[in-house]
Amino acid sequence: MADCETVEVRVKGRVQGVGFRASALRHAHLYGVKGWVSNAGDGSVELLLQGSADVIDSMVSWLYIGPEHAVVEQVDIQRSYTDKRYDFFEIR
Repeated sequence: MADCETVEVRVKGRVQGVGFRASALRHAHLYGVKGWVSNAGDGSVELLLQGSADVIDSMVSWLYIGPEHAVVEQVDIQRSYTDKRYDFFEIR
């Protein structure tokens, strides 16, 4: 994956207990994103996304909306520099 980008994302709002991680997994598979999603202790959802810029842009656009019962208030995105490459997307 020569043009692989990695970003760390934190989604804040009513994002736990609403199926956010399962929905993120489905969308990651749909877009071809690799990495992971996890509930954070502060009530937010953390994600690490890997893929081409277009793939990541598509996934991030969805994160601003989230699943039906979520209320996304804030999405923080930070570019990450890592040599680690993920082969799939998983819920942690």
